[in-house]
Amino acid sequence: MNIQPIKTEDDYLSTMRRIEEIFDAEPNTPEGDELDVLTTLVEAYDTRKFVIETPDPVEAIKFRMEQLGLADADLVPFLGQRSRVSEVLNKKRKLSLAMIRNLNHGLDIPLESLVREYPLSQK
Repeated sequence: MNIQPIKTEDDYLSTMRRIEEIFDAEPNTPEGDELDVLTTLVEAYDTRKFVIETPDPVEAIKFRMEQLGLADADLVPFLGQRSRVSEVLNKKRKLSLAMIRNLNHGLDIPLESLVREYPLSQK
């Protein structure tokens, strides 16, 4: 068993071939232990290579609206009057703490998406 860090795409492909070879290994055997270590290395490589950014709050809101089939007017209970909804969706106004709470509780948008900093539109 020659286990090394995964640093390149070739290392990754080689490790994936080995995982495929020993995929059905029994736990607590040398091959089972190797499989555990190799899958951990692949997970670490994937995490470094494929970083997924959290969307900015407005994009998170728009995505949730699309999922639920909501129109701008449906956000009034969460953001306030219709003009405020428009300002938020057009990035003319930042979300207040109350808006963040309302969106999190009412539309189940994750807090980590709603509290992220984002620039206001200059248009």
